[in-house]
Amino acid sequence: MNLPPDDHAGPQVPARGAGNPGTKARRHEGTKGRTESQVPARRTGLLAFSLLTATWLAALLFALPLLWIAISSTRSADQALEAGLSVLPAALAVSGMVISSAVIAYGFSRVQWRGRDAVFAIVLGTMMIPFPALMAPQYLLFKKLGWIGTFLPLWLPAWFGGAFSIFLLRQFFRTLPRELDEAARLDGCSHVGIFLRIILPLSRPVLATVALLHFVYTWNDYLGPLVFLNHQRQYTLALGLQMYQSQHGGTPWNLVMAATVLTIAPVAAMFLAAQKAFVEGVATQGVKE
Repeated sequence: MNLPPDDHAGPQVPARGAGNPGTKARRHEGTKGRTESQVPARRTGLLAFSLLTATWLAALLFALPLLWIAISSTRSADQALEAGLSVLPAALAVSGMVISSAVIAYGFSRVQWRGRDAVFAIVLGTMMIPFPALMAPQYLLFKKLGWIGTFLPLWLPAWFGGAFSIFLLRQFFRTLPRELDEAARLDGCSHVGIFLRIILPLSRPVLATVALLHFVYTWNDYLGPLVFLNHQRQYTLALGLQMYQSQHGGTPWNLVMAATVLTIAPVAAMFLAAQKAFVEGVATQGVKE
């Protein structure tokens, strides 16, 4: 028997899971949007991880020769390696190069005088003269002065400046604002006061760069000690390492590696100590006023 519909029946409740189609669509779109936004983030993280891994692998690849040298230097041997003095002439040469080049660069960059640019061009021209061309005249000069067989030829010429260091410092000094000099003159500072109180404190990055580059050059110099030093007890590490390697019939690689570690360690230590100032100097060169 068919019963008539109940007009007093309450509203029908939709079955669970049979919601509004519009609500379902919005939920689906929201879930899809979150999924699509997570994909670029995952790709970015994967790319960053890949680049970091590649960087560490490249660093390990470059460090392998140093690790091999360090491991080889600790192996047993019957003889000890005698190394000459290198720290004293290198320290004196670096000090002289930084001080003298800074003074000369200040004169070329902050002081106006007749013929300044012409003299600076001559200084730059000396960079094109190789050391072998000056070796014989310098040897004769140092022999007359009685310096052959001493460390003086290795560090004393650095106290007269170097063309590359002067050029590097001059270019940096020229980037410093001239208003600093004028303000210092109003306060009664002379050129000495401006140089010591303003220029040098602002130039610490480039001074560290000059010191680092000249230390590496002096520490690794082979031809200079070979020409000017006569006694084996005065040999620097670069010269002593080559002499020790060539005086034996068979190369004692463990001792050669030990000497190589002694040669590399001071340069690496100085670079790590001056790394912050070196990076600041490179970054400062890219800043325009």
